[in-house]
Parts: sequence; C-alpha cells; structure tokens
Amino acid sequence: MTSRRIVFVIFPGFQILDLTGPHEVFAQADRMASGYRLEIVASTGDPVRSSGGLTITPTSGIDTDDGGPIDTLVTVGGPGRTQACADRRLIDWLGAAAARSRRTAAVCSGAFLLAEAGLLDGRRAVTHWASCAELAERYPAVTVESDPIFVSDGAVWTSAGVTAGIDLALALVEADRGAETSRTIARRLVMFVQRPGGQAQFSTQLAAQRPTRTVLRDVQTWIAEHLAEDLSVPVLAARAGISERHFTRVFAAQTGQTPAAYVEAARVEAARRLLESTDGTGETIARRCGFGTVETMHRCFKRTVGVTPGRYRQHFADRGEL
Repeated sequence: MTSRRIVFVIFPGFQILDLTGPHEVFAQADRMASGYRLEIVASTGDPVRSSGGLTITPTSGIDTDDGGPIDTLVTVGGPGRTQACADRRLIDWLGAAAARSRRTAAVCSGAFLLAEAGLLDGRRAVTHWASCAELAERYPAVTVESDPIFVSDGAVWTSAGVTAGIDLALALVEADRGAETSRTIARRLVMFVQRPGGQAQFSTQLAAQRPTRTVLRDVQTWIAEHLAEDLSVPVLAARAGISERHFTRVFAAQTGQTPAAYVEAARVEAARRLLESTDGTGETIARRCGFGTVETMHRCFKRTVGVTPGRYRQHFADRGEL
C-alpha cells in the first residue's frame, strides 16, 4: 500500500488536543495496516509550546520542508491562531502546501488560517461554535455553517471545536480505508462513529450568559432542580419577586435567552443526561424533565439537538427507539 503523507501544521499557542486527537486516529489506522506517514510542521524546527503548556518538537520547519507532495494537510487551531494568521511566511507556505496536497483540512479555529490563505473562499466551512460569527465577519467570501460537526467542500474539510477534529479524522480515514476501519478505530478510542446532532447540542446551554443579578442565578438553580414543575413566566417571576414584564425583560438581557427558551434548553439537557445514563422509558424521561408527553420531548429535542431522543440514545447503548 502506498504511504499517504499526513502533515499537521502547528504554531505557538496551538490547542494540543486539536493535534493529538486527529493524529492518534491516523496513527491507529497506520498500526492496523501501514499506509500513513505522519509529520508535524511549524514556522521553524524549534519546539512549539501549546496553549496548555505542553511542547511539541515539529518534524520540520517550513524552510526545511522537502516540498514534496502531501496527501492530507491538516491545520490545527488554538488561542494562538490570531498571531499565526499574522505570520505571512506561514500563511504563504500554507497556500503553497495546499496546492500540492490531495486534500486540505482544518481542526477547530485552524479554519482561520485556511481562510487567511484564501483556501476557503467560495467554500462552505465550520469552526468552533463560539467563533463562527467571527469567521463569517472576517472572511465574507466564506460560507460559514455554524452547526455541523465537520464540513466537506470538495477537497477542503473543516471541523467544529476541538474534539470534533477526531470526528473529522475518522471521516477522512473512512474515505481512505472504508467504514469498517473507521468503526474499529472509533471503538478503540471510545468515540462515536458518527456523532449525533451538531454543535447545537453543546452550545445551547454554554451560550447562556451568567446573570450578574443573584436573584436570577437563584432562579436558574431552581429551574434545574424543579424541571418537572410549572416553569411558566408567572411562576418564575414570583420566585424572583418581581413583575412578569420586568422579569422577562431582565432575564433576556442578563442571559441572552427568553425564559421559555432557557427552560426548554434546560429540559433538553436533562433529558440528554438521562438518555445517556439510564434505561428510563420515553414516557418516564419526558415526565421527569417536564415535557409532559413523549411527543413534546421529541419535538424539543429534535429542534435543539438535531436528532430524535431515540437516535441520540442509540449512540450510547442499544436500547431501542423511544
């Protein structure tokens, strides 16, 4: 089997998991049937410090790269990506290296480097959910899709945040070696073969701002502890000791969500945890989380997470459809 050269591009302040996650997927595939040659490239050949403090010594610097053909060029992301985008030598090399690559990929905010090199112009792309708006604003020629775990547009692949790089690498290996190889690696890494839903399942709760007012934080805590009860605006406003109109306005201003949207997200999050960790029936989970009926839970879950509760549960255990 012809060896496929996989080149990872790193920079000071890169996210270590953006590198090690996908790197391990390809390494596992290589151990199963030799065929991948893994390299790491940086601006220089000197050790590169990651954002978490771990240091990686690259295989070569851009000046000592042999200039030969590359099968897959993978740019990682991390907090240092702004400075990396300003490194014109690195960006110019990236553009030239992509021209001699069969396919080009970016993990998380590595998409910013590809965009800076013009490699995403006229293409669809994704990045970490918290940076999608910035990517779209800075690079209007890129069509940014905020929810997918990864996006393939021709020979260019991009992934959502951090661990989504593993999903991306599994998909690349599947394209090379077939589904069975990808499934075997996923099982070894205790990963989804195909993660259910999109980034929405992670960003819904995280995107809610932390209120500065103690009374609203107390209401949020109370909501989480009383999901099966009436959580209408009149009840929550009474709990906060303020008028319904004022509560609605202040809650939205402080959290970035309406009370109804926040309650629904909290119920979906609770249902997700129960689907992962219990054998409860759909009726039981719907009742415990305050949805009332399985049908209501299905609609809310599908709208928020992107898949049905039953489909979500299948990725954790074979317990059947709800």
